Amino acid sequence: MLAPSQTAVLTTVIVPTLNEVDNIDVLLAAIFAQANPGLAFEVLVADGGSTDGTVERVREWEKAAQVRLVASGGGRGLAGDVLCAARQARTDIVVVMDADLSHPPERLEALVAPLLDGSCDMAVGSRYVPGGATPDWPLRRLLLSRLGGLLAWPLTELKDPMSGFFAVRRERLLAVDPEAAGFKIGLEVIAHGGGALKVREVPIVFPDRIHGESKIGKAQMVAYLRRLLVLAGGAVSAGGAARFALVGLIGMAVDLLVFELLFALHAGLMTAQIGSFGIATVSNYVLNARWAFADSSKPASAQGSGHYRRFFTVCLLALAIRGGVLAGGTTLFHLQPQIAILFAIGAAAVVSYLGSAFFVFPSVNPRVPHDIRWRVAAIGVAAYVVVLRLLFIGLADLLPQEAYYWNYAQHLDIGYLDHPPMVAWLIHAGTALFGNTEFGVRIGAWLGWFATAFFSFRLTHRMFGKSAAFVSLLLVAVLPFYFATGLIMTPDAPLTACWAGALFFLERALVGGRRSAWWGAGVCIGLGMLSKYTIALLGPATLIFLLADVRARDWLKRPEPYLAALLALAIFSPVIIWNLEHDLASFAFQSTRRIDAAARFSLPALILCAAALLTPPGLMAAIAALWDRRRRPGARQPDPGARRFSRFILVFTLTPLAVFVVFSLTHTIKLNWSGPSWLAVLPAMSAAIVAAAERSSRLQLRLRHAWVPTVAVTLVVYGFGLNYLVLGLPGLGYVASLPGVPVAWREFGREAETLERQVENATGEEPLMIGMDTYNIASQLAFYSNSGDGEGVDNSVGRGVLGLPSLMYDYWHRAEPLGGRPAVLFAFKRRQIDDDRLAGQFGRLGDTVEQTILKDGKPAGRFFYRIGYDYRGPAATSTGAVGTPATTIGSLP
Repeated sequence: MLAPSQTAVLTTVIVPTLNEVDNIDVLLAAIFAQANPGLAFEVLVADGGSTDGTVERVREWEKAAQVRLVASGGGRGLAGDVLCAARQARTDIVVVMDADLSHPPERLEALVAPLLDGSCDMAVGSRYVPGGATPDWPLRRLLLSRLGGLLAWPLTELKDPMSGFFAVRRERLLAVDPEAAGFKIGLEVIAHGGGALKVREVPIVFPDRIHGESKIGKAQMVAYLRRLLVLAGGAVSAGGAARFALVGLIGMAVDLLVFELLFALHAGLMTAQIGSFGIATVSNYVLNARWAFADSSKPASAQGSGHYRRFFTVCLLALAIRGGVLAGGTTLFHLQPQIAILFAIGAAAVVSYLGSAFFVFPSVNPRVPHDIRWRVAAIGVAAYVVVLRLLFIGLADLLPQEAYYWNYAQHLDIGYLDHPPMVAWLIHAGTALFGNTEFGVRIGAWLGWFATAFFSFRLTHRMFGKSAAFVSLLLVAVLPFYFATGLIMTPDAPLTACWAGALFFLERALVGGRRSAWWGAGVCIGLGMLSKYTIALLGPATLIFLLADVRARDWLKRPEPYLAALLALAIFSPVIIWNLEHDLASFAFQSTRRIDAAARFSLPALILCAAALLTPPGLMAAIAALWDRRRRPGARQPDPGARRFSRFILVFTLTPLAVFVVFSLTHTIKLNWSGPSWLAVLPAMSAAIVAAAERSSRLQLRLRHAWVPTVAVTLVVYGFGLNYLVLGLPGLGYVASLPGVPVAWREFGREAETLERQVENATGEEPLMIGMDTYNIASQLAFYSNSGDGEGVDNSVGRGVLGLPSLMYDYWHRAEPLGGRPAVLFAFKRRQIDDDRLAGQFGRLGDTVEQTILKDGKPAGRFFYRIGYDYRGPAATSTGAVGTPATTIGSLP
């Protein structure tokens, strides 16, 4: 074998082997065949304990070429073998490749070249970039490879993170965890390097092995999964998991015994489960801190009071999930509490283990990059929020607004007075699949959140990279407005999803120059207009950006933006048709009606609403991000794309907000109005959170430090708020009650149904059920009376039949066909019902009666009712006994 020339760059090739006697000669010959005047190789064969003659073959090569055998013993798998060999390498650049001939030696020069010219720190042979391929791979191996890559996706930007064929600088390889084990050492390098590691993917053709057998089995896959968790910052080990499981079994036994005891003593469900959980948690903490996680984290004494705060937070989060499972098991699946608690304990154990491994007793491995920890936190928080909402969307009573929109769906149409029809269509689809249940009403909102999260992630990824994108996912999960839009079915749920989609496609069109993106923008804005009219504010924002951005101005001369606007208008056309058929009622309701309202300065209220929607730290972070974006376009920046991103964020955030600010100077605003407007600044907020401390202002640094407690507090508030709505407080029931808090609408419906039957039995006619507020009571009566099966729609007619404004009830129910029937009038405020001016609309009107609503034997609210006989309608007031004109009746609150 020829010695390398004096000008050739020597590169070390590490080949881990285990029983590769059929392949080693061919491979070594092929490697040295790639040598040329500019590139030479030394090969280190890292053998993990071969017994088939591989070692003897390598010894023969040592006599003739630059080949050395490194016998590592294989104690930590392929990763340990490679690290053992890397310590003996004589070069700055190291290539790692398998011995089974699946890694093509002819791509060695292509892998090494980017490192030699300094353009990257690591080059990976990739099967899944253009030019790469996996010919003749069996389906099972292909699926395993794709699954492994998907699991590693949060830790890396690569399309093929599972590749074992890579070139890397030796110091980068040796910087990984010395305890690294398994068969994916390349992933160790990538994860340790984080965002600071410059990586390039080089296409390779990766055939299946011809000789020998694959060393990858179930044990290797389990080790890979465990190693992924360690790379993500978790205190995870086989021994730790076993110890945690044993601790969990002990805790479960304590939990069950205490629960059974308290339940036998007639403690309420909430009291029994919290009491048993608390006692079991104390024992679990002591055993976990001193035993289960003792070998992988700092001792509690070294972590200070923050350690106990983290533990307490995880306990509260686990308890919230546990309450949802317990309530769902007993309410929806009708399990005995003693059975349901088993599932609840199991669900809480999962939350406790993951929270303990990643938050309470995390790995203290300094090699886990800061941005990787944010990615993992985002995944954990988002998953928790998704599960929490899923558990409770079918348990918590509907808000009055949700019940009102459910009534929309019972009167399906292409338009309505106060909102476009999208919310009704989604509820109709959900209830068609899952029945007239809370779950059926809300499932559309739960699914819509995924669209919001997806488009926000993609937009942020394009602007600021993957780590910032994961933080944007975290923000969409925890900020109150976006949490609510994934839980509560109102027009804001589809609006927010469409707004996020429109921003994504508009950025791709305006900044990215993608012609096809205009069609996506048109579809999203059109669907958004079917949800809520405020998305039309993206139109002026788009025009402002087109005028302000020199490169984007070319779109004004092209047809795509105008065709996108026509597409949005075509999608919105059902609402236009409805308005033409109803004297433009909806357009007037949302425009002139609001403009003509009494003048009132409400800018402070708008600011307070924004703080409620985003949390105070969130609002401050948004303002700081906007201020930073405002300064950057005028600063010296080497990247023109950064200036355009800044301009996009500013225009598409401030334009809608400016409209709300101007409106608030003379009119009242509502809490939820500005919620979607903040989607455009979420990417900048996320980038500021991820940014390194030395690149941040003092304010940004403080805000970033505030996010951990903010996230923890919001999650705890969400969990316990939902538990309160469903289970109440231990031993106290409900402190806040109907109608302010939706805790007993189903019980209210049962009370109303009882009154309905009593009147029907007494009169022989089915009575009208009239809610004396604008729409809340009538909507809830329609959903929850008649055993909550939705059959109360025809009887719950709203106060419109009494001549009082009642929004869509004025369209759905006319007074004339209802004459002569009895009625039950319901109110939560006595003044709404205790008024003899109503008597003119009935032959006889009974006295006002106050009634308490009970839930689980405890008061949960009260209401007032009156029974009327021989309904005559509003026209009767002009000639009735009282003689009060209809205009006076219309002025009632």
